[in-house]
Amino acid sequence: MTVDHLNAFLLEFSVILLVAVVAVRISTGSGLPSLLVYLGIGIALGHNGLGLAFDNVALAQVLGYAALVVILAEGGLKTSWRAIRPVMPAAGVLATFGVAVSVFVTAAGAHWLVGLDWRTALLLGAIVSSTDAAAVFSVLRTVPLPRRLTGLLEAESGCNDAPVVILVVAFAATGPLDPWYVMVGTILGELAVGAAVGFAVGRIGAWAVKHVALPSSGLYPIAVMALTVLAYAGGSLLHGSGFLAVYTAAVILGNSKLPHGPAVRGFADGLAWIGQIGMFVVLGLLVTPSEMGSAIVPALVCGAVLVFLARPASVLLSLTPFRLPWREQALLSWAGLRGAVPIVLATIPMVAAAPRAQEVFNIVFVLVVVFTLLQGPTLPPVARALRIGEGDLGQDLGIESAPLEKLHGHLLSVSLSPESRMSGVEVGELRLPKGAAVTLVVREGSSFVPERTTILRAGDELLVVTTEEVGEAAERRLRAVDRGGKLAGWLRGR
Repeated sequence: MTVDHLNAFLLEFSVILLVAVVAVRISTGSGLPSLLVYLGIGIALGHNGLGLAFDNVALAQVLGYAALVVILAEGGLKTSWRAIRPVMPAAGVLATFGVAVSVFVTAAGAHWLVGLDWRTALLLGAIVSSTDAAAVFSVLRTVPLPRRLTGLLEAESGCNDAPVVILVVAFAATGPLDPWYVMVGTILGELAVGAAVGFAVGRIGAWAVKHVALPSSGLYPIAVMALTVLAYAGGSLLHGSGFLAVYTAAVILGNSKLPHGPAVRGFADGLAWIGQIGMFVVLGLLVTPSEMGSAIVPALVCGAVLVFLARPASVLLSLTPFRLPWREQALLSWAGLRGAVPIVLATIPMVAAAPRAQEVFNIVFVLVVVFTLLQGPTLPPVARALRIGEGDLGQDLGIESAPLEKLHGHLLSVSLSPESRMSGVEVGELRLPKGAAVTLVVREGSSFVPERTTILRAGDELLVVTTEEVGEAAERRLRAVDRGGKLAGWLRGR
């Protein structure tokens, strides 16, 4: 590659990014899922559009894996452990046993209704049975669901890629299949290794980031993202699930009160958008629309089996022991969103030169497009029809911690959300621990030093200076007042 080639590449890349950013705004206003816009950009640039030739399936698979790592990391960093901890057992069952149910029910439909041989039908079922992390993380944050359901869907989508990848690789191989108990053992072993690696990297990384004073605040987001990538690489090289490792590490890091936390999450959010845009555009380039006609009917049939039979069956069998109400189970069945993950997984049999791999890819592509158009925009009205409101879903109090190493203290930047019960509380009523004080309030673009009688308002930003010893206690107190108002903790004397 010469400098001229680089210049042309950067021009094309920047134009695609700008078009995609504008497309996000258009899709948000119209209700059209943004992933379809990105796929459309790729198709418009491809064989039947502007003629950009791209048929390197192996490269598309590698880029897809890299994008999924960033997307899972961003989702994990924004996932509240408090929200997913109560539902982790249910999410674990749904991400393993539930996936198995969905695979076999979808495969049965593909075999008996479409006529695929059992090996190809099982491959198709494995490819489309996992929920897509990018779709779930992006859609659910705009849909006001109860915290329990949001946490369950996020935890499931973060964990179910691991077993599905193992199944797809097994079914795409050209040799004989391993016995079922060997596959189950492999899945459980890789999940255990991935979880262990993610836990170790997350805990050690969180400790290091909080105790190593970096010379620039811009280095903290880079360090955190490097740790999540390290978890993926370490888990994969140790023959574990790299996807589970990166999600586990990201959840631990995101809930560890890291310095400059909002900046870290903002940086990860930007990388995830780039990953989504790049992944969908590249996958769109692989598609030849003129060859998709024969895949429409099989995709509609298999998609109908997946959405209306396989997913509800997996939810019912997995979650009934956890006593979830039928309304919530119905919503979870409809909220099993698909996106880029099935299309990326569909490249695995193409790279492995599996029989009927191109046919499977075409079916998966059409299925994802059609049923994303069906499920994504209809999720809010389905929730309303089931009378499932937003419940206890609320915006967490935004607190950013910047260490003041030389002064042995911390500067907390606190943002009051519109739902914060800290609104209407006087500064003196915060009852911060000795060694902590509100030093500045920023309100409607102007700042002032507050009095003890200053009443806080929603939208205020506070600067709280604390000594090193009481930093965590001050943060706990602020979060308690944010949730419970001025009387939070009164009976416990705090």
